[in-house]
Amino acid sequence: MQHSDIIIIGGGLGGLVAAHQLAKKGREVLLIEKKYYPFHRVCGEYISNEVKDFLLRENLFPDEIGPSEINKFQLTSIKGKTANMPLDLGGFGISRYALDYFLYQKAEAVGVKFLLQTQVESLEFEPKENRFVLQLNKGNSLTANHVIGAFGKRSKVDKSMHRDFMNQRSPFIGVKYHVKTDFDQNTVALHNFEGGYCGINQVEKGIFNLCYLGSKEQLRHFGSIPEMEKEVLHKNPHLRQIFQNSEFLFDKPEVINEINFSPKQPVENHILMVGDAAGLITPLCGNGMAIAIHTGKLAAEAILQNKNRSQIENQYHRQWNRFFKSRLWIGRKVQWLFGSKAVSEFSVGLIKSSPFVAKEIMKRTHGERF
Repeated sequence: MQHSDIIIIGGGLGGLVAAHQLAKKGREVLLIEKKYYPFHRVCGEYISNEVKDFLLRENLFPDEIGPSEINKFQLTSIKGKTANMPLDLGGFGISRYALDYFLYQKAEAVGVKFLLQTQVESLEFEPKENRFVLQLNKGNSLTANHVIGAFGKRSKVDKSMHRDFMNQRSPFIGVKYHVKTDFDQNTVALHNFEGGYCGINQVEKGIFNLCYLGSKEQLRHFGSIPEMEKEVLHKNPHLRQIFQNSEFLFDKPEVINEINFSPKQPVENHILMVGDAAGLITPLCGNGMAIAIHTGKLAAEAILQNKNRSQIENQYHRQWNRFFKSRLWIGRKVQWLFGSKAVSEFSVGLIKSSPFVAKEIMKRTHGERF
């Protein structure tokens, strides 16, 4: 049975950053990813500048790809009322198609080994041997001293571990397009519609990411994504304009079901969970990508800075709570302010009339530079 020091399950931002940081320090790392790079993911594709200094220091900032610079935020209600505000910290837009592939190449260059187009079916920790055993979809097994879980929002591994959130049904679906459209390249906008909200911002090469969190029930009711968009999203005049006057670049949208914002544990069964595997921040707070990068860094540091398993787990758990627990909690509370006519009108009015409230929401759902 093949043995590795560290196995990372999932090759998104958290997994790739953790892999890079560990291998750079000479650790043996195997990363398992079920797809083959490059590929698209359902994602808002906006990253807060809280991570930029870290990425620059580690030579992981994708300057050559040409990410967009974003410094303004726009919010609209279902009826089209608009509020605009500056983003003090700012951020950048880049597609996961380009960024994940860039980080994959960086990780490979420092010695990370990859098993692509491979899925982990289940894993367990063996206390007596003090190791993990992973069962793969190809029928073989692997062992590891440490495992980092970077398997996203919902996976077979979650199911095999009987994680609590897997027993809860979620009302949300995520849908993503890339489009060419006439929109301010320095603005990230969030447009409300009945039952959800849709974000738009520029990524690289003049392309815009259009991604929304919608209602599974509405999709069932209207029978198809185009029909649901026409009958629900188009009620917001800003969204109607975007959908009717943009060039859509995908043959069909990227879609993900059962998006669940319930709290998750950052350490379960001795696995360090990073990115969405440790909990999702609501998209309206726009920080899932930044949090994934930061968690990958913290998981790598916990392994590098400690000798025994309990010290590693305690450090990671402590640091995760310090940086992310309240942000995710606030994100879940702020989400109540969106997705229905009366409340979205109130929310946009509140942000428009009270810049202080708007800045406080931004401040409490964004992190500090690190």
